Amino acid sequence: MKDRPHDDAMAEIYRDDPAFAVEVLNSIFEEGDQGELLIVLRQMAKAFGMSKVAKMANLNNTHIYRMLSPEGNPEIKSLTAILKAMGLRLAVQPIQTQAVHA
Repeated sequence: MKDRPHDDAMAEIYRDDPAFAVEVLNSIFEEGDQGELLIVLRQMAKAFGMSKVAKMANLNNTHIYRMLSPEGNPEIKSLTAILKAMGLRLAVQPIQTQAVHA
């Protein structure tokens, strides 16, 4: 059996199970880990086809690779464009907290 890169394996999982990809993204947004978010977005963009996502988001391939690299820091405009290209969007929801009794 031939080994393959982790990103390729995860891209295949996200391609085969988009609901799981959404679940993973929502979990990351709850935790607020930007590095992990960029990794998963890069893997998802691979699953959808990096060139296709870049074109639909009106970004060039080099820009999207750089933006989704571990050192990347995408602007909200670019992030929403990438998500939209993958059929997703950001949403704001209230945080469910438990009342603290004194």
